[in-house]
Amino acid sequence: MTATVDTVTDLATEPLRSRRNHWNNQIKRHAFMNPEGPALKFQGEVTTWKELDERTRAFAAALTRRGVEFGDRILVVLLNRSEYVEAVLGANLIGAIPVPVNIRMSPAEIAFLVNDSGAKVIVTETMLAPLADAVAASTNAIDHIVVVGGSDNDSHLDFEALVAEDSSDLPEIDVPEETVALIMYTSGTTGKPKGAMLTHTNMQAQAVTCLQALQTRSDDIGSCVAPMFHIAGLGAMAPLFYMGALSVIHPLGAFDPNDMLDTIEKEGTTSIFLVPAQWQAVCAAQQAKPRDLKLRVTSWGAAPASDTVLRAMNETFPDALNVAVFGQTEMSPITCVLEGKDAMNKIGSIGKVVPAVTARIIDPEGNDVKQGEVGEIVYHGPNMMKGYWQNEQGTADAFACGWFHSGDLVREDEDGFLYVVDRAKDMIISGGENIYCAEVENVLFGHPSISEAAIIGRAHEKWGEVPVAVVVLAEGVTDLALADLEPYLNENLARFKHPKGLVIVDELPRNAGGKVVKPTLRASYGSKDAGLAD
Repeated sequence: MTATVDTVTDLATEPLRSRRNHWNNQIKRHAFMNPEGPALKFQGEVTTWKELDERTRAFAAALTRRGVEFGDRILVVLLNRSEYVEAVLGANLIGAIPVPVNIRMSPAEIAFLVNDSGAKVIVTETMLAPLADAVAASTNAIDHIVVVGGSDNDSHLDFEALVAEDSSDLPEIDVPEETVALIMYTSGTTGKPKGAMLTHTNMQAQAVTCLQALQTRSDDIGSCVAPMFHIAGLGAMAPLFYMGALSVIHPLGAFDPNDMLDTIEKEGTTSIFLVPAQWQAVCAAQQAKPRDLKLRVTSWGAAPASDTVLRAMNETFPDALNVAVFGQTEMSPITCVLEGKDAMNKIGSIGKVVPAVTARIIDPEGNDVKQGEVGEIVYHGPNMMKGYWQNEQGTADAFACGWFHSGDLVREDEDGFLYVVDRAKDMIISGGENIYCAEVENVLFGHPSISEAAIIGRAHEKWGEVPVAVVVLAEGVTDLALADLEPYLNENLARFKHPKGLVIVDELPRNAGGKVVKPTLRASYGSKDAGLAD
């Protein structure tokens, strides 16, 4: 122990805020007990626990001086970096709510998030500052744009200048555990994103789940590869904050498996989460050029993994626990875990429900199904979101019958292991990114050359699935190519949501109720040999 106590504090008079069990107090604890210990590392630069606490407090004070109050929303438009963590923690320290944004979104998509969340501040970085400016101009709702790395625009606030300001006037605000810590937007089946409100209790439940599933230790070195604008990114850091372990933050960009392996060898990484497509590339690169690695836990999720990938992981990293995690943003996110000891015996399974979660498998009428039968898995638990931001109907639908409805259709085997059979929600998972068909369809409907459109998924060797558009042309239009749609799609959709194939038909197959019969479309156009463009 490096901390010393000069006076005895009467715990009965200690402010309630100091007893709150959330990541701000965890950072404060480590800053007191292990001030010079490494908390974050990004591109070789280490931030100690003391520095993280001080910078977090300084940023919080700077926000307060500029009118940010408890409950205000702050849009975070950053790549992975240490300042991302500082911005989130600083906002939380005064009860403000960070809203992480997928940096691949179009200006129109981000503008919707600003208007829906009511955000008044954007935290971004030099490269993305023009995007933030465009969003601010289109919404006329942003009071301040804070830029990491500097900006030529005099109206911007410099992040480093803010954290260099005096923090002695920071008000000591009690932030209860039920306070919303993050609003994470998820694409909705109706085509409009919904903001899942995740509380500090939710994130603490996520931390405890990871402590058990990944056996996180204080001497662990966790490589944080997932984008921080996904719950998988910040969710993976929650147990490291709790234990006081080092988070090595990897920059976003084109994924290079050799660079990844070189980095985790250099940093001595003991635990890492990747999506299956990344694991496939990493295994091949490690087998081609073995590195001396200290990996203790290898975990995966966000998309299905093939038997080939799972076997390659076990062959390539035989001494590491191969852990599968399953869940969704609204559950903070982990609900099920396939432990390393079961990885090869139960290939294809998402494992068992974690101890913090209560689950049922139900039929459309809300009745429990028999073991072995298919039904929707629904949840209770401390990691269950508070609801959708300003969306009463969406929240009511999600919590129908008092349980959170996942939209995942599963079956349970005789040993209690769960298997995903289908998704009740019309969604494609491409490279770990969720693509809701209705959202893409709504955009396509707005193109003058298209009168009807349906989006289906097609299996893809690298990305797992990619979206394919099946369209009926507008009257008078005789031909259409994907390239013709690109300018329009770039304005309205993140690039990963763009259709990778285009099929033109005379009419869409519909049932008696007028609903498009997507199984028919998938059977005709969803295979690799359907002659579609990559």
